[in-house]
Amino acid sequence: MLSSGKSRKKNDSPFQLPYSRVFSTEYENNSLKSLEIALNEATAYQAWKTLDPGKEHSIDERYLALPTLTKKDIREHFPQGFLPHGRDASSGLASGEIEFVKTSGTTGDSVTNIWNQRWWDASEKASWKLNSYASKAASGNHPEAILANPLNVGFVSDDVDLPMEKRRLSRFLYLNEKSNPLSWTPQHMDRMIKELEIYKPVTLEANPSLLAKLCRYIAMSKKKVFQPKLILFTYEYPTRFHIQQISHVFNIPLTSSYGTTEVGYIFMQCEKGKLHQNSEYCRVDLQPLKPEHGGPSIGRILVTTFNNSWYTILRFDVADLAHLDEEGTCACGRDSGLILSAIEGRTASVTLTCKGRLVTLRELDDAISVLDGIDEYQLRQVSRNEYQLQLASQRTDKKTLKGETKEILSKLYGEEAKISVAFKEALAPSASGKYVISQAIFPIDIEDYLDHRFLHKEN
Repeated sequence: MLSSGKSRKKNDSPFQLPYSRVFSTEYENNSLKSLEIALNEATAYQAWKTLDPGKEHSIDERYLALPTLTKKDIREHFPQGFLPHGRDASSGLASGEIEFVKTSGTTGDSVTNIWNQRWWDASEKASWKLNSYASKAASGNHPEAILANPLNVGFVSDDVDLPMEKRRLSRFLYLNEKSNPLSWTPQHMDRMIKELEIYKPVTLEANPSLLAKLCRYIAMSKKKVFQPKLILFTYEYPTRFHIQQISHVFNIPLTSSYGTTEVGYIFMQCEKGKLHQNSEYCRVDLQPLKPEHGGPSIGRILVTTFNNSWYTILRFDVADLAHLDEEGTCACGRDSGLILSAIEGRTASVTLTCKGRLVTLRELDDAISVLDGIDEYQLRQVSRNEYQLQLASQRTDKKTLKGETKEILSKLYGEEAKISVAFKEALAPSASGKYVISQAIFPIDIEDYLDHRFLHKEN
């Protein structure tokens, strides 16, 4: 199926996309090139070849006819199955052109990928052009500080504090080496504040939950902090509470950079707040949800990479939901690819109303964000009508807050919803190092909620 491509006449195909955008000839050529390399050279896709309807069909129809690539598929065929003709993993590793990188595995098990640094840097650089602040601030050799869980990126050292020089790599300074943010002490956070002043990064790349935690400390202790030119959110979904807390401390532009280890930089949020496709380096296909669950505007993201000579990725399920911008235009003037109004969150973060309607993380976050005085929260749906919410809050009127929270969640999930609210001093991340803000503790197969008119069908 697919997300992009030139619009077709109604009689061209029985599969009509619920949206259309016109892409450049280069984009169409890259889409075709990636498809042909995958089907004809990368052995991981050999079983897909018989599903391809052929060159007499449009590129969208050819992509639509194919399955999705999953992390399970990558594990089964890694690494040789994803190498095009003329490439050998052993020689690439020996020459330093590639390395193997293992992900933290927020959704499903961890997976090892082929890391092509040169391609990754080029993908990142192309994404900067989609935000005016990033395009001005980022040069490729600018100093950048990173505040993340070291399980995701950086250097892990839970027992011993690492000096600043042990947390440097190239132009990057990793501010945190502790895998559990609950272990952060005031001294640890004071060190981060001091190092920002010493290093003076042009950009600060941050896990939003961790930066929000640091900002709550800065605000409470009334400290001053160095102001970079731009903050880039990565690694996690930034909740409205995160953004409020960070904006209270940093009076600079905030933007979201969206991508994955497997496929590079996919979308960048522009200065006007919408997310633009990095169409120079990837194709994005959207599988819409059924109308009763938010489709066709909301759908699952599938990504195909362009021009990565070491790693052939076709229709990879990044396990996220996106919300297409209904206007299809942006005040920033960019129109080189799909435009999103928002990332809706992980497919693993969806929950259900008591009547079975899908609720994305973004819908939950929009509903609960009207509360005052919330540090952070985590929602678990334990059955079809039972919901458990954990809240970290400095408010003293906990009884009132509990009542307000239950009322909001009852409106969202249904009056018959059984809602419990528990208060915590602070909330812990998952084993991957990232925070799971919402999830159902029972299986939800996102395939059941997708519009089957736009799904691959076995012949």
